[in-house]
Amino acid sequence: MKHENVQEYYGKTLQSTDDLKTNACCTPDGVPAYLREVLAKIHPEVSEKYYGCGLVAPMALEGADILDLGSGSGRDVYALAGLAGERGSVTGVDMTDEQLAVARRHSDFHAGAFGYGAPNTVFHKGYIERLDALGLADQSFDIIVSNCVINLSPDKPAVLREAFRLLKPGGELYFSDVYADRRVPAELLEDPVLYGECLSGALYWNDFITLAKQAGFADPRLVEDRVLSIENPEIEARLAGIGFYSATYRLFKMPELEPACEDYGQSVTYKGNMPNSADEFVLDNGHVFAMGKKAPVCGNTYLMLKQSRFAPFFEFAGDFSQHKGIFAGCGGGLPFAAPASGVTSCC
Repeated sequence: MKHENVQEYYGKTLQSTDDLKTNACCTPDGVPAYLREVLAKIHPEVSEKYYGCGLVAPMALEGADILDLGSGSGRDVYALAGLAGERGSVTGVDMTDEQLAVARRHSDFHAGAFGYGAPNTVFHKGYIERLDALGLADQSFDIIVSNCVINLSPDKPAVLREAFRLLKPGGELYFSDVYADRRVPAELLEDPVLYGECLSGALYWNDFITLAKQAGFADPRLVEDRVLSIENPEIEARLAGIGFYSATYRLFKMPELEPACEDYGQSVTYKGNMPNSADEFVLDNGHVFAMGKKAPVCGNTYLMLKQSRFAPFFEFAGDFSQHKGIFAGCGGGLPFAAPASGVTSCC
């Protein structure tokens, strides 16, 4: 699918969220109170032109430099700008003129809504797989987000490679997107509606894991997911047999991460001092840290917390001096059968 087709769909075909033909690009209910407070300050035109499939608002954003890939009308850019504070910054990249025009004309409005002396946002026209053409410096962002856009890119490996290049050490790519439970037939990529609705361009989830690791993100972590029901009989029939999911992943830029969860006898304790997350902190769908409770962790999780912006919110115990094998519960184990009683070695 060409860029021009996507620009046509999001710039001209869609005029509001009511024009969407499926529920693939819709945010679920249950938005926490602190996010509702920020979203209430977003200009109505910006919200009306928003097409996303999840919430891309990770914790601990104060003072962060953030990049939004496929920023559209700017809804997430402005929401994140409100959370990052006046010391933080948010850069949006989008290729659609109509969407950029909406985003740019409300920059001063949002600075005023958040009580800032000047806007902490900027928007660039460009392609998310060609970020090098925008002159963005290596290792210049703490966090990169994207909301239901990477599936629209014709070169997804390039998007992941560019994200890795632009992240600071310890930074993360935190994004929501649509995934399929199998590879989508190539002929469906040519359908502008299926592609524009974020369906036919969706990656098979296992191919995504492979691409992420090839780009340098050694241990992708699934944060949350939900089944997409499509809710359009005609489109469902054309996609018969393929299951789709909206999912949020976080990928850390840490060369030290290992391919598997290894046990070094380490533990962490969440101090409960993170804004908007006093009782517990959710790293991913397998790691929820309760305030004040010591939790054993694998080496990768230990590093994700200690070498990222989350370090000030945790106490750390242990090191990497003693390896104890695969971390229990992470799906690994000794692949060899235990010897039967009385059997001796032949070597």
